[in-house]
Amino acid sequence: EFSGGQKQRIMIAMALALGAELIVADEPTTALDVTVQAEILGLLRDIRESHGTSIIVITHNMGVVADLADSVAVMHHGRIIERAGVKELFANPREEYTQKLLAAVPHLGRNSAWTALSTEQQQTIEAAEPVVVAKDLVIEYPGRMGKPAFRAVKGVDFQIRAGEVYGLVGESGSGKTTIGRAIAGLERTTGGSLSVLGHEMNGMREKSFKPLRRRIGFVFQDPATSFNPHLTIEQCIAEPLIVHEQQLSPTERGTRVRSLLEAVELPGAYAERYPHELSGGQRQRISLARALVLEPELLIADEPTSALDVSVQATVLDLFRELQARLGFAALFISHDLAVVDSLAHRIGVLFRGDLVEDGHGPDVLQRPSHEYTRKLIASLPVPDPIEQEKRRAAFQAQWGRGTLG
Repeated sequence: EFSGGQKQRIMIAMALALGAELIVADEPTTALDVTVQAEILGLLRDIRESHGTSIIVITHNMGVVADLADSVAVMHHGRIIERAGVKELFANPREEYTQKLLAAVPHLGRNSAWTALSTEQQQTIEAAEPVVVAKDLVIEYPGRMGKPAFRAVKGVDFQIRAGEVYGLVGESGSGKTTIGRAIAGLERTTGGSLSVLGHEMNGMREKSFKPLRRRIGFVFQDPATSFNPHLTIEQCIAEPLIVHEQQLSPTERGTRVRSLLEAVELPGAYAERYPHELSGGQRQRISLARALVLEPELLIADEPTSALDVSVQATVLDLFRELQARLGFAALFISHDLAVVDSLAHRIGVLFRGDLVEDGHGPDVLQRPSHEYTRKLIASLPVPDPIEQEKRRAAFQAQWGRGTLG
């Protein structure tokens, strides 16, 4: 009955219940959106200052380190390879691994996907036919025990063109995943219109949608729970082929699977392994391979890197970028990480409590935001620079205070 941020605060309260002098916070903000993350970090900071509590924060988010830590220890292969004050470590990392770790952190506005395109490439995307068109889209969840229906998406309009990556950002509960699932046919639309690859989703029956489903790939947020643990990697990737391309022989399916494993930079021998034998980054690459096995025209990626450390995240993002450029599929990329979205998406939509409050090219939305909520969202994002982050935190508190960002 609680949100992710509420559950995290309950855990902090439990840690304080016996007057703890030391709190070990293991990835306390992983998979939380930036608004809730800012609240959790503010709470930890208040506890440290008011109670004198020592805090060990274990995290892969370098922005969180810059925002909260006084000193930093960097671990690699089970050893602490570097330790220094937070400002010294970010300014002058000594070890090569630390340097690579910091270099892998995406920075908002530094590598915008839209500005990286040539003028000709931008014009090609702008002239392309849309593969997804939402007009006044409404999605509701039925109420229980006589309660009214909950409107998760409140009449949004957007388009995704062929060959375009559309980034959808917003805090938890804003409707991002609901829209992604509706495009994939996993949620029913309640009102308005949602056209996917030329087919109207409002009122569409599963029987008529099945031929369309093979043209859509889906990368789930947590690959560990989206794979059948009893199947090998080859069987997991080949499953869509068995459903949609029954004419292929087992040998032909095996050849296709190994070709995809090479495309996602994994050895063909991994086909015989099971999901639990792979790391998080490897499983996410397998998830990407499975989504691409039918050569879809549209790919939906729901928070595919939220639980990965920055170096693995960089590898997966580079792979996604390279495959999208080579194969030319359109993509909906759902994330709460604004810097990641900026580095991948040509166009960005900002959702707030079911409303699409902003829509435009990456630099326009993230560098020149017009809506107040977008400005708060950007201001709450911790940056991997302790000096700059201290200034950003002070500026945020001066303008919006320490409360919630909604």
